[in-house]
Amino acid sequence: MPRPKLHHLAALSLPVLAVAGYTVWSRRSPVGNPLVPEPLKPVDLNAYLGRWYEVARYEQAFEKGCEGVSAEYRLRPDGKIDVVNSCRAPDGKFRTARGTAKIVPGSQGAKLKISFYGPLYIGNYWVMDHAEDYSWSIVGDPTGRYLWLLSRQQVPEEMERHSLIKRATALGYDTSRLVITTQP
Repeated sequence: MPRPKLHHLAALSLPVLAVAGYTVWSRRSPVGNPLVPEPLKPVDLNAYLGRWYEVARYEQAFEKGCEGVSAEYRLRPDGKIDVVNSCRAPDGKFRTARGTAKIVPGSQGAKLKISFYGPLYIGNYWVMDHAEDYSWSIVGDPTGRYLWLLSRQQVPEEMERHSLIKRATALGYDTSRLVITTQP
């Protein structure tokens, strides 16, 4: 899931902070797939919209220790997508990050650029693979540092979780790095 908004240091330029923050996060995260493939299938945006539940992820500072992680995608009148990521933090507090995404032209809907920083669309969200019925999705980015396994079911069956992990392995991801997400 994409990065949360910056909430402090308002005296500095937001674009400068956003680029600096993205660069620091990208460098700190180990590469879990050095040869990220192109997304396998086109994505029908209308079928992809709605609520997704995180099954597993590569741990990132902005999501460290989160449980009950979900993402909601809604189409806006201007063709962009509202993104709302939610989780329960280790301290028990509910956290929400709001952003906007837009489809990368020529990607058949499988690549999006996401912004949680105002007008800067610096986050990459690639739908690496998905079920034909959009019941599951594997999301990454071109650096190989990010990976999310998503399901429409809050608590998918064990077989679905294992199938998702196996599919991520086939795409070249080091699935030993996955953190399984606890859902209520």
